Amino acid sequence: MARFVPEEAAAGPVLQGVGAGGFRVDGTLYRAVQLSPSRAIAWTPPALEALSLDDLAPLLDPAPEFLLIGTGARLRRPSPALLAAAQARGIGIDLMDSRAAARAWVIVRGEGREVAVALFPLDA
Repeated sequence: MARFVPEEAAAGPVLQGVGAGGFRVDGTLYRAVQLSPSRAIAWTPPALEALSLDDLAPLLDPAPEFLLIGTGARLRRPSPALLAAAQARGIGIDLMDSRAAARAWVIVRGEGREVAVALFPLDA
């Protein structure tokens, strides 16, 4: 498991590593997880093509600066409807594979930024 060691831990959940089994957050291993600045939420995501803002609702209240979506082992695109709905609500979304999204979340949270991430399983 690749381990993450932020220089300074921001308040909230700490993403400690990513590996074949999933994402280790505060000592708990999640196959898929949503992380807000204040909490980690176990997640059973829908197929990426079916992902909607409703599936991401726990991350959107309060609204983050932007939302990272880790799309699994490789970068994939969600439906245009999701991206349009997010844009209509003024929610910025960055897409990347789940390992990259996890690393980015650690870095950006270490800067104290109010971002959220939804991480699809690495076998997705």
